[in-house]
Amino acid sequence: MTSTAKPRPLSASPAMAPLTGTIAVPGDKSISHRALMFGALAVGTTRISGLLEGEDVLRTAVAMRALGAEVTQLAPGAWEVSGRGVGGLVEPADVLDMGNSGTAARLLCGLLAAHPIFSVMTGDASLRGRPMKRVIDPLSACGARFASRAGGRLPLAIEGAAEPLPLDYRLPVASAQVKSAVLLAGLCARGTTRVVEPEATRDHTENMLRHFGATVRVAIEGHGRVIELDGQPELIAAPVVVPGDPSSAAFPLVAALLVPGSAIRIGGVGLNPLRTGLFATLLEMGADLTFADERLEGGERVGDLLVRAGALRAVDVPAARVPSMVDEFPILAVAAAHAMGISRFRGLGELRVKESDRLAATAALLTANGIRVEIEGDDMLVHGLGGPPPGGGRVVTHMDHRIAMSALVLGLGARAPVVVDDGAFIETSFPGFSDLMNGLVGNGGGSAVAPA
Repeated sequence: MTSTAKPRPLSASPAMAPLTGTIAVPGDKSISHRALMFGALAVGTTRISGLLEGEDVLRTAVAMRALGAEVTQLAPGAWEVSGRGVGGLVEPADVLDMGNSGTAARLLCGLLAAHPIFSVMTGDASLRGRPMKRVIDPLSACGARFASRAGGRLPLAIEGAAEPLPLDYRLPVASAQVKSAVLLAGLCARGTTRVVEPEATRDHTENMLRHFGATVRVAIEGHGRVIELDGQPELIAAPVVVPGDPSSAAFPLVAALLVPGSAIRIGGVGLNPLRTGLFATLLEMGADLTFADERLEGGERVGDLLVRAGALRAVDVPAARVPSMVDEFPILAVAAAHAMGISRFRGLGELRVKESDRLAATAALLTANGIRVEIEGDDMLVHGLGGPPPGGGRVVTHMDHRIAMSALVLGLGARAPVVVDDGAFIETSFPGFSDLMNGLVGNGGGSAVAPA
């Protein structure tokens, strides 16, 4: 793994045949990161199946090894982690390079802040530009000390607290990453750590804490929640089955909605209610989307998605839904470009601090391909065409894998090919994306996604 991957321009041509078939998407990235981290903090050996083996998650695996855990790949997707117990991580001998992964970096801040060790964290150019102050500020209150570049940006030096204090923190903005960082620090603190979030965000951390034996209490407060964690539990190794990532499923799902005649099945996708905002929104748009074989696996809801192409209508997405689909707005914007009418997505300020300024990058993606878009404060308005957009544009990805994949899906359903300046970063979250999409198009469509 390197942080300086050579740019890899890709092109997506209009699909010449419907998308058909049954597929599985890579494992959920959020759950994969947490499985490795909690395995490292548990007593015993945690067995993980379905782990996402993209570069982002592999960075977390390397970091856990550097912190003293034994992390072993047994087979594709099958891993074992022999943990050191809560508070048992050791000082790393070298800098921890988290590549492109903001999730790994922010969650790891929580772990490192509550261990009496010194560490330095860095990442690639994209990650070094992303703000970490949102986790530095609350974690400093537990007794940790941080030194960073201006604005709390990486590289970041962390001197963990010898006796971390429990935190009582109200999130100024809903963020699952910040919430999780505070809870992870709270594992090593004596007493109860309390987090209040203004809107309910994805709760994989809370679910996995319970799965490993921690005591977590959750209460509803308005639109948000109050989470309490009893500190210094003994986490016990437990098997983790990682479901398919709903954020990854979004790309073939939307492609199948847009390419006429398409009908696909995506198996074993995570259906956590705090992650399914995109599915709810697409149903409001009239999407032919149904769920089958719903079940529980490792404390998480899982099921298959059955998708058929069809006409879509514009939608007004409330700000309260943003936390449940914060990563899916670029691909939703592609669907909205095909829909009839003007769609409004409200309260997208959080998108400005993702891998890129996703709000601006999504608007630029659409504009480059003949779609009218407006930004009003933190709202985005997409003027749908009621059918295929012109396409033909070249999209600047800003090292953001979701912008790249969204642009390529746009190309499959547009009237002219779409080129992205760099698709190398797709592998960080969705290994084999191009091959999977080309397999859905099948022999009748040739290679719809190919090097530009």
